[in-house]
Amino acid sequence: MQPFIISERNTVSIKGKAYLVGAYEHPTRKAPDKSVAQLHAESARGALQDAGLSKSDIDGYFCAGDAPGLGPLAMVDYMGLKVRHMDSTDTGGSSYLVHVAHAAQAIALGKCNVALITLAGRPRSEGSSGTQPRNYGAAAPDAAYEFPYGMATVNGYGMVAMRHMHEFGTTGEQLAWIKVAASHHAQHNPHAMLRDVVTVEEVVDSPVIADPLHRLDCCVVSDGGGALIIARPEIARSLARPRVRLLGAGESPRGHQGGKIDLTVCGAAWSGAAAFEEAGVKPADIQYASVYDSFTITVLMQLEDLGFCAKGQGGRFVADGNLISGTGKLPFNTDGGGLCNNHPANRGGMTKAIEAVRQLRGEAHPAVQVPHCRLAVAAGIGGQLGARHGSATIIMERE
Repeated sequence: MQPFIISERNTVSIKGKAYLVGAYEHPTRKAPDKSVAQLHAESARGALQDAGLSKSDIDGYFCAGDAPGLGPLAMVDYMGLKVRHMDSTDTGGSSYLVHVAHAAQAIALGKCNVALITLAGRPRSEGSSGTQPRNYGAAAPDAAYEFPYGMATVNGYGMVAMRHMHEFGTTGEQLAWIKVAASHHAQHNPHAMLRDVVTVEEVVDSPVIADPLHRLDCCVVSDGGGALIIARPEIARSLARPRVRLLGAGESPRGHQGGKIDLTVCGAAWSGAAAFEEAGVKPADIQYASVYDSFTITVLMQLEDLGFCAKGQGGRFVADGNLISGTGKLPFNTDGGGLCNNHPANRGGMTKAIEAVRQLRGEAHPAVQVPHCRLAVAAGIGGQLGARHGSATIIMERE
């Protein structure tokens, strides 16, 4: 199936209509002494301080299913916000990239001027992992067909990795290079959970979790959170911060289609194509990529479907350090990503946007900063490969 692109004749572009003016990643990776609501609020405060704005400037609020209680209703009240626009779209880990696009849309339509997006969770303190079957309740239309088979997060992604290997000859060593690149970056991040540099051999020699995925092919489980602030262009230009402009965005659901599904294609084939068309740039123009990395196979498939390489060529593309900043063609996840740094609330889209903002501002660690970085992409998967998931892609530039 070919990606469906909506032409400019029947859509309103958000290109240049909004800026990412605040970004904050909560430094904690384990928070047994904090509530989820507190982590949301602390992340919001950090983003406001980063932007140079106050709580009273916020008139739009965005959150997803990680927000406690009645989502935006509970959190707006808890944080003492006065807003005129709310959005609680939930597409799992990609929600926060969707929120960036939705915030830009709301700003372009005059629904709000300054939007706050927050994420927080405590899966590490609460003993959560990807080894238990996901249960969305008996009312979920897929429950009767899937839950009896006990699909967990890890074996769903393992199934996708196995199919990719079967179709294209992808190897475990090639997937391992993704983890190796992340570890090279994480060594420079004082907050990263896993800071030791690993080798391809160490990845493939680590215990198998869901064949063919090994322990080191899997992301960390961490407490914490993060926040972003999106603002109108004139507000962004009034702030004393480097300006990061949103150029394009795309979002796409990807389902089973009654069993007629290609496990080697993810929703990034649609969300990425839409984002690149709106931005008016090509994958070859991108200098830095934040790519959702719940597992190594998640990265490889998104890189293919975003257009950085042909389908089936992802293994060759990521091998031999091609994703390592300073040596490879496409630096990715220079904070260490979900594989080594942080995967708060088991939802990694927020941190992907945050690190892209750091790169575009020139505020990443000097050892991993992409020189003269002016164009970046952040891409995410929410839900689960191998089942239904939602993809989101945003493209940003340094003004």
